[in-house]
Amino acid sequence: MNQKSTSTAAPAPQQQQRPWADLLISIVIPSVILMKFSGEQDLGSANALLVALAFPLGWGLYELIRFGKKNFIAVLGLISILLTGGIGLLHLDAQWLAIKEAAVPLIIGLAVLISTKTRYPLVRTLLYNRTVLDVDKIHDALVEKGNEGVFESRLMRASYYFAGTFLFSSIMNYVLAKWIVTSPSGTPAFNEELGQMTLVSYPMIAIPSMLMMIAIFYYLWRVIRNLTGFKLDEVLSPALVAAHEEKESKNRQ
Repeated sequence: MNQKSTSTAAPAPQQQQRPWADLLISIVIPSVILMKFSGEQDLGSANALLVALAFPLGWGLYELIRFGKKNFIAVLGLISILLTGGIGLLHLDAQWLAIKEAAVPLIIGLAVLISTKTRYPLVRTLLYNRTVLDVDKIHDALVEKGNEGVFESRLMRASYYFAGTFLFSSIMNYVLAKWIVTSPSGTPAFNEELGQMTLVSYPMIAIPSMLMMIAIFYYLWRVIRNLTGFKLDEVLSPALVAAHEEKESKNRQ
């Protein structure tokens, strides 16, 4: 009797949220290198720029390859890093840095708006998704109560708010780049100013944008609660609930 051997592909590792590692590798270390090691007596302007950009570029590539999440925003972020390096190494006018800094979030915002005309709006992928919410349970309740159309209109409104956060980032990125980076590209002064801009952009742009997204998620949650009657713990993703229970169980041991 022949036995057929069966093999199952190993599941892709789950991506862990590591905000401190992201902050350190993508912002703090590159900024320190650009501001402190761009002088000719250290790495030099070109080498310092290459070393500094290697950290976020390498980290981003690792995340993409390791967890297989080749999403549009992550790829655009890597392209942005490569463009920043190109502007410095090719000694292009610093004006191009401001344009690039504004263009990246603007493209994402436009993609959010354009996606609302398709079957897969980005707001569903990034906010209303199965990794956070029990989408099927919510959908069934909306259909049962006849609120599906109302929910879709509210979801569309959330998409406009979501696109607005990227418009805010685009404007602020342009203003910040024009304000801080004034030296010719390819010089130690340009690198130092680029490092300063990277550090300042976190509290002035990244944190406000993050707070805006949290507010949009809260708005979306309020809509779900009003239209379905569910409490938050009743519509969390089963996988999220299981992970939380497993963590609590380990903590009690």
